[in-house]
Amino acid sequence: MEGNSRDAVPEGAGPDHVARIQAEWARERPDVDVSPQAVIGRLHRLGRLLTDRLDAVYAAHGLSEGEFDVLAALRRAGEPFERAPGELAAHTMVTTGAMTKRIDRLQRAGLVDRRRSAADGRGRVVTLTPAGRALIDRAFTDHMRNERRLLDALDPAEAAELERLLMVWLGRVEPPTGAESGGRGRSLPPGSGWAS
Repeated sequence: MEGNSRDAVPEGAGPDHVARIQAEWARERPDVDVSPQAVIGRLHRLGRLLTDRLDAVYAAHGLSEGEFDVLAALRRAGEPFERAPGELAAHTMVTTGAMTKRIDRLQRAGLVDRRRSAADGRGRVVTLTPAGRALIDRAFTDHMRNERRLLDALDPAEAAELERLLMVWLGRVEPPTGAESGGRGRSLPPGSGWAS
């Protein structure tokens, strides 16, 4: 643990916030192994910082993170840029109730429309309007530039190693797609739509 903390701190800098918390817990509860905080605590702090910086780009385009996720899921679908509401909920991993609210807001803004499905006359689909497509194309371009800026804090070898480790760890922790809630969408904490 001690070695990891030193390696993570730039030369000449003091211990970071997480290292200070670990030291306090180690003093107060020497019977508890606090070494997981070295990774989990820093990921948690980094997640909050990344969320703030990602949200700033969404907001610059008049969108919340959830609204960006919906528009991105429709855009990724390809022509004619539509998905059923349940499919959208699954792609953005939120409940169908939360999805309905997002779609309502986007429809009022003229960014999406609802219409009957051509494949199933009883079903409905959500489709991007031309204004919605233009907005998500601009927002996504800025989003990727922003993510590039954030990732450039690491050199390419560090970024590649981090990607590999996160892929392995996520694969061991995250249930396979559809394994939770009987395949229904589930709510995730803020910042979970990073892969939009």
